[in-house]
Amino acid sequence: MKREERGLRNMTVGSPAGHIFLFALPLLLGSFLQQLYNMVDSWVVGNYVGDAALAAVGVGFPVIFMFTSLFMGIANGGTVVISQYYGAGKMDRVRDAVDTIYTTFIVSAVPVTVLALLLVKPLLFLLRVDQTAYHEAWVYMMIVCAGLVGTIGYNTNAGILNGIGNSRTTLLFLAVAAVLNIILDLVLVLNAGMGVAGVALGTIISQTFSWLFGLFYINRKYPQIAIHPFCFHFDRALFRQVLGIGLPAGIQMSLVSLGVMAVMSKVDTFGKAYTAAYTVGNKLDSMAFLTVQALTNSITAFVGQNTGAKKPERVRTGVRIAVTATVVWCLFMTAVLLTASNALFHLFSPEAAVAEAGGYYIRAIMPPYVLFGTMYILNGAMRGAGESIFPMATTVLSMIVMRVPAVYYLANRFGPERMFYGFGIGWAGGFILCTAYYFSGRWKRRGSLAEENS
Repeated sequence: MKREERGLRNMTVGSPAGHIFLFALPLLLGSFLQQLYNMVDSWVVGNYVGDAALAAVGVGFPVIFMFTSLFMGIANGGTVVISQYYGAGKMDRVRDAVDTIYTTFIVSAVPVTVLALLLVKPLLFLLRVDQTAYHEAWVYMMIVCAGLVGTIGYNTNAGILNGIGNSRTTLLFLAVAAVLNIILDLVLVLNAGMGVAGVALGTIISQTFSWLFGLFYINRKYPQIAIHPFCFHFDRALFRQVLGIGLPAGIQMSLVSLGVMAVMSKVDTFGKAYTAAYTVGNKLDSMAFLTVQALTNSITAFVGQNTGAKKPERVRTGVRIAVTATVVWCLFMTAVLLTASNALFHLFSPEAAVAEAGGYYIRAIMPPYVLFGTMYILNGAMRGAGESIFPMATTVLSMIVMRVPAVYYLANRFGPERMFYGFGIGWAGGFILCTAYYFSGRWKRRGSLAEENS
């Protein structure tokens, strides 16, 4: 079709499997790039600045993620709204949605940045950051918070493009940010000796450049969705739709990050071997999850377009394909990590105690990992159809309400060797609720957003 010839993927026709996998692949590669330059940040500060700087970057990451979660959620809501209008063939409403999303971003960027800067010191106090790392953590967070507009802008561009089935271009933007970030790390830290401030500056400069490059590229290559940042065209009905889907997703991401910190605080009480094992295990877990995350984003866009086009059979087929692929991937990664966990942990630490604790982690979380992956796919599919509250509720219930108390109970009752089984308890609860709600079909009653606002 003409739209696809211009780089926009119309998922309402053709092979569902082809669309889902071809859309997911650039997202997967992009996630690997993100992991790469995050690792470069840690490597540079750990080897050339010091442990305090490494701790500062570690403290800053979850805090910055909390600040950007709301806008990442709104970008997700934008993906769903745009995909449904695009699937329905209503390009005028796609245009209105793009303008509304960007107007929201431009108007709120400065207030959010000011709020983030004001909250840096209170958050450092609440996190009880060690005094040896406090100053560098403050410097890092102040600089990165001052440049939040670049991160938010990149996610806004990505949300718009994902809605019209274009994940390749978002990969290009991320590649630009990754390469520039690595170069700036090496120049500002190794050559200029700027320490943690250099790492922070490298981050915000690369992300801001990626956002601005994205604006230029989209307007040049895809004039049908050209972005006019200061047009200030705002459609209240569309904004309510975007916010109705995006706000729960943003709240979910913020709350999940709090749950991760709560589990970490318990793990820390058992000594540095468990802390190190949990840190390394999290990295291995995150690498395994990249494919699930890419498939989830893909099925959200696929379901969104086909819901807008009123093609429920394609929705069902797409969900079956995504779930099957996720189950196969999770089982494969379970086999790999169970077999190679000892060797993998020894790559990060020579300490036998770390590998032993890491073995407890992997043996506990990987067998039920398929439940976690399936839950995420089904939640992504329902979110693509416009159902946002239930996916948020099941994720929060699974990752916080059930998992955190289970980890604490098992740790106190049976010791640290058994505490990681709390992950599976939380995932099982979320999986049961999610699959029951999916097969009830109630999420379909939400209907097409394109119909609501036509």
